[in-house]
Amino acid sequence: MKKKLATLIIVFVSQTVMSQNYQTEFQEYFQANDTINQLKILEKWQSKNPKDAELYTSFFNYYIKKSRQEVLTFTNEEPNGDGFVLKDSLNQTAGFLGNQIYYNQRELKKGFDKIDKGIELYPNRLDMRFGKIYALGEITDWTNFTKEIIKTIEFSAKNNNLWTWTNHEKYDGGEKEFLLSIQSYQIQLYNTGNDDLLKNMRAIANKVLEYYPNHIESLSNISITYLLTGEYDKGIESLLKAVKINPKDFIVLSNIAYAYKLKGNKEKAIEYYEKTYEYGDEQAKQYAKQQLAQLKK
Repeated sequence: MKKKLATLIIVFVSQTVMSQNYQTEFQEYFQANDTINQLKILEKWQSKNPKDAELYTSFFNYYIKKSRQEVLTFTNEEPNGDGFVLKDSLNQTAGFLGNQIYYNQRELKKGFDKIDKGIELYPNRLDMRFGKIYALGEITDWTNFTKEIIKTIEFSAKNNNLWTWTNHEKYDGGEKEFLLSIQSYQIQLYNTGNDDLLKNMRAIANKVLEYYPNHIESLSNISITYLLTGEYDKGIESLLKAVKINPKDFIVLSNIAYAYKLKGNKEKAIEYYEKTYEYGDEQAKQYAKQQLAQLKK
């Protein structure tokens, strides 16, 4: 029995060392953008240890990077990033020459298939889930971006945020850091400036509140999605829930005041700006003071 146990330990250690070697080699070729040797390492790695978690993340990185294509295009609109202005014979702007990014759908699918398999085998690997979400954001697939975030939130309740990271290292962030990451994804949606994505923000925030009912940031996010569309009462309703959780949260208090101001309820706006002044930091106090001076004219 002891002999068998010792053999198993030796085999396990050998496989771990082998995987780390493949991982290191892959990273070197990945940094060098050497796709030929990347694939050679991945195929060799797969033949030796086909269920290695790091193999799935490496395959994912390989296919996602390979799918990214950059082409030079002529457009009538100024491109994002570097570009050249083209002038006509009268020195008028005729167009722009710049780089455009697109993604090869076949290679993308291969990458997502790999990371999906990795998540299936290792559901507690948060780096896999966040990596997939990041890639979906890069290709602006906001529907699946949102779905993947929601699935991750749902699983966080199953594993009590006992996540692991690269090489199965323990993720020490716990619930707090996890929710901060989810908040950053909602900000990413907001920063697109696309009002159609407000419903995506709301869906994520509602899912967070389903499992973390005292998450003030999500209540605030919901309020923003309503305030931006002129649904002031719904926005205020969400903020009032947040202030019940923490009556001294001056950011929430300031947002309530602003919402009432938008609605045209001067009395309530003054009430909440006064509370903002009472509990706020120096910057919040100065802002509340300015707003109160305007409202009391």
